[in-house]
Amino acid sequence: DPSWFQSGSYKVFDRRARSILDGGERLFWIDDPSRTDLVQYPPAFPWWIALIYRVTGDHSIYSVQRVQWILDLLLSLVLIAGIAVTAYGWRVAIAASFLAAFSPLLAMYGAWPSSDAPTSWLVLGATWMLLLAAKTRSVRWAIGSGLMLGAACWFRVNPLFLSVTWSLGLLLLLPAAWRDRVRLSLALTISSMLLVAPITLRNAIVFHEFLPNGLNLGVNLWEGLGETERGVAAGMVMSDQKMVEIERKELNLPPEYPITPAYPDGIRRDRKRVRDSLQVIAANPIWYVGVMGRRAVRLLKLAGDPAPYQASAGINVTSKKCLGPAWQGGGLAIIVDGLGMVQSVIRYLILLLMLFGVWLGLRKNKLGSTWLLITVFYYLFTCSVGHTEMRYALPMYSVLFVFAGVTVAQTIEAIRSRKPSPRTAVAEDSN
Repeated sequence: DPSWFQSGSYKVFDRRARSILDGGERLFWIDDPSRTDLVQYPPAFPWWIALIYRVTGDHSIYSVQRVQWILDLLLSLVLIAGIAVTAYGWRVAIAASFLAAFSPLLAMYGAWPSSDAPTSWLVLGATWMLLLAAKTRSVRWAIGSGLMLGAACWFRVNPLFLSVTWSLGLLLLLPAAWRDRVRLSLALTISSMLLVAPITLRNAIVFHEFLPNGLNLGVNLWEGLGETERGVAAGMVMSDQKMVEIERKELNLPPEYPITPAYPDGIRRDRKRVRDSLQVIAANPIWYVGVMGRRAVRLLKLAGDPAPYQASAGINVTSKKCLGPAWQGGGLAIIVDGLGMVQSVIRYLILLLMLFGVWLGLRKNKLGSTWLLITVFYYLFTCSVGHTEMRYALPMYSVLFVFAGVTVAQTIEAIRSRKPSPRTAVAEDSN
């Protein structure tokens, strides 16, 4: 259903995965420099789909969905717990895992057969290793963190500059000798760059262009402006299809010519979109800062009606949505509806728990909280620059659930500390 899932994008990955399995497309190299559509996205997700197709024997979108939602169930909770226990301890890890398990947002996008969930696993793994590197001053953990980030960039472009942001944080904020800060910072940056370098080198050799990792910057800027009145006045639109039709006319291509956002001549066209978008932004910089701020705020809208353009924050489970007619009148239906009620309560409280948890987390572990906040602000900034969707920022939401876990754990601890122990109560009664 295109209203729930971007099936059009999946068709691109599915076609490439089938072509890889059939031998019609090389795994990594691109022989034809006119095929700019092959660099629209990083290369790993078609590989991942092809691997699932080969292992399961089921060449359908549902095999990818089944594999990813099982892996996401296990990996996301383990990684969120690992980050939480390293930064704040086991009580926070248990609370954060509980809250994340009830999240409609994490549940829905974990079940989507897209590259967002695998990217999130890798970024969360990198975040955990960053905490360990900063805590132990270990170059090995820093290298591991950089490699995980580099691997994430093979699935999505979004984490591309996160290693630079983290490295600056290590260099400027880590309370250690200058030599240790430089070592950790360089280890993280270089390891990440080395893993992304093959993509950049391939693109430079094949297309004679500097393309670090993907070809969608112009699309996101153009369509992001298409969400605004000033962008529309300048000719921008919020739709791949409408954008392509505008460019079809500019290129004088006939109606039957197969044109996509990245083909033909995708590199030149995307750079033109970037230039056109930057002209609008440069002419109205203060206005655009406001646009970015509103996008960042909308990314944090986890309850109520979905924010415009940024997709849904997930749905609460109910027996009518999730169970067949034969199951809707029994005990299982009561359990499912009960879970949906718990989800609803948590969903409206969660942002408050997250924000309060930031303050508590800084008091509990200032340095660990700083690394996590760098990740949060990185995604808030990069996802607010152009058109964005909530699924792009899955690692940020997972980190925010850790902060929510701090609030819950600290609240429970405060309540328990005020309640007298049985031994104390007996002593008071005897007096």
